[in-house]
Amino acid sequence: MWWFLQIMLTLASVFFMVFGIDLIIGSYTLSDPYSFIMTFFASNLIILISGALIAGFVYKMIVQYKKMTS
Repeated sequence: MWWFLQIMLTLASVFFMVFGIDLIIGSYTLSDPYSFIMTFFASNLIILISGALIAGFVYKMIVQYKKMTS
């Protein structure tokens, strides 16, 4: 059950990473400078948090796998 939960959380983080990348690409089509800046920084925050979560979940899975094999 632990592995399933970690994989699901990693996949959710990957989804939000892709969403953030799509949002940052879409921010360049905005004509209002205020909307561009707000969308740009919001998408960067989404990408940053998602990347940190992915790294954490993958690290926890690698450590657990090494404990299981040794």
